[in-house]
Amino acid sequence: MPVIRFDNVSLVLNRTAILENINFHVGKGEYVLLFGTSGAGKSSILRLIHGDILPTVGTVTVRDTDTRGLKRSRLAHHRRSVGFIFQDYKLIPNMTAYENVAFALEVTGQKRRSIRQKAIQALNTVGLGHRLQHYPHDLSGGECQRVAIARAIVLEPFILLADEPTGNLDDENAWAIVKLLNTINHAGTAVLMATHKPTFTRRLNARILTLHHGRLTSCMP
Repeated sequence: MPVIRFDNVSLVLNRTAILENINFHVGKGEYVLLFGTSGAGKSSILRLIHGDILPTVGTVTVRDTDTRGLKRSRLAHHRRSVGFIFQDYKLIPNMTAYENVAFALEVTGQKRRSIRQKAIQALNTVGLGHRLQHYPHDLSGGECQRVAIARAIVLEPFILLADEPTGNLDDENAWAIVKLLNTINHAGTAVLMATHKPTFTRRLNARILTLHHGRLTSCMP
């Protein structure tokens, strides 16, 4: 049973066609690469899943729910179940690594003891248990991205959306992040990663969706 499904999805923003007749699905626990050059429409697909925008035509279904039917009261819950990792990390600069991760739990109203336990566990998972009290400006780019991943997984999402998560990293740190996402996927979380790097499509054991100028041109395997 797919956890994500796009059925005949087209998207027009500001009178510009962004996506045209997109059809694909992501299965439970699957690892999928969304491959394409800049401007191909990768980020728009992730935003449609996250509920930031709605399709102009067609249906985006997330765990049996049409995103068009998400009322404001349910949208926050929907977004908490979908982890999102950005190229530029989007960490809060005046918060430590621990505080950045804990904040994601605080806004859900969880108890302080539970927040501390889960935040530390998430940072340990990404290999940063020793950097809890460091601020983003004290961390390397790779470490900042690990904090961002910890913040995303601390809410136990069923899927992680990764929008060019290695775009600001050197090759060594990029592969470390990809391997970390692979480990998280093996633990049962589906991963949909947008990338423009062909090396990932050759070396990762993942299904590949190729976008070109807003059209899905191939789906492998």
